[in-house]
Amino acid sequence: MNIIFHYPMPLEKESKSASGIRPIRMLEAFRAHGFNVEVISGYGYERRRSIKRLKKKIKSGEKYLFAYSEATTMPTTLTEKNHLPSYPLLDFFFFRFLKKENVPIGLFYRDVYWRFPNYGKGLGFFRKYLAIIAYLTDLAFYRVTLTRFYLPSTEMSSYIPVIDKSKISVLPPGYRFRYTESLNNKEYEDTDKKLKLFYVGGLSEHYRLHKLFLALSNLPNIECTVCTREDEWHIVKEQYGTLPSNISIIHESGDAMYERLDDSDIALLFVEPHIYWTFASPVKLFEYIGFAKPIIASKGTLTGSFVEANDIGWTIPYEENSIKELLLDICQRKAQVSEKVERLKKIQAAHTWKSRAKKVIEDLTP
Repeated sequence: MNIIFHYPMPLEKESKSASGIRPIRMLEAFRAHGFNVEVISGYGYERRRSIKRLKKKIKSGEKYLFAYSEATTMPTTLTEKNHLPSYPLLDFFFFRFLKKENVPIGLFYRDVYWRFPNYGKGLGFFRKYLAIIAYLTDLAFYRVTLTRFYLPSTEMSSYIPVIDKSKISVLPPGYRFRYTESLNNKEYEDTDKKLKLFYVGGLSEHYRLHKLFLALSNLPNIECTVCTREDEWHIVKEQYGTLPSNISIIHESGDAMYERLDDSDIALLFVEPHIYWTFASPVKLFEYIGFAKPIIASKGTLTGSFVEANDIGWTIPYEENSIKELLLDICQRKAQVSEKVERLKKIQAAHTWKSRAKKVIEDLTP
């Protein structure tokens, strides 16, 4: 029951970013399945030491069912503090060693920003193309060493060169069951009670909420809480102008943020459609599912299609009138929120982090 978990950066248990949270959750999920996990993580010198120790164990007869790796948003060779390729072949030689020892390897690949024309703004010509070469080098090594190449969605595979399509599997984010322990069984019948909306996430060019804010300025009986990073809000706040009193901007994380989410009625993924959103599978979607919060999503996005297919919320055009009309309708017929909650509860078990780990186990166990 031994497996290997690889992550080419330090694991941060208190990480606030989705990219930092995911490796921790997957590691916890493998342990929850009863595996003894050998962890290879940290900066280059730490990984080199751990790899050397693990190789000795394998050569002395220790057996490992499989190895699972989480890629970062950076090329593997540039994950040092100074982003210089100080250990350029360390991880690739390690993967090659595992393959020679017949240890199946699965890797989750999270980011394809580098495949789009606007990648590298502010990096400069040389640094931009050095990074792109590094990304392509990653893929070239993955092609010859991996058993499974995991992506957040099937749609993302269209942007991945080099990798054999037969090796690609989907492994979206998940959520932790413990968050459902505080779920309250609200009854959505009181039409006089204010409807509470909640959004957590970025507010960059990929997460534009402008139409939502415009609609809410004319809906004083609806409260909306937007939880985002403080520095990111300061960058974009002028775009949104003076906020109406029913919109609150907060900068919380962890349990404090989850308490706000739990107190809400409806969760939001009503963002401006963008090519990124045609394949993005955000962690927040599955955390909303974990809390059984019906979701308002935008047409033209992968999340919108998911919400519509599972009937766990409402998928509407990204237009001011569309969101305004929907919210007014929900306020008049709040029982429909309860109906969505019941459908959410039926699909929760399929979307935990433990269920994601189970898929990897089934894929990679010989």
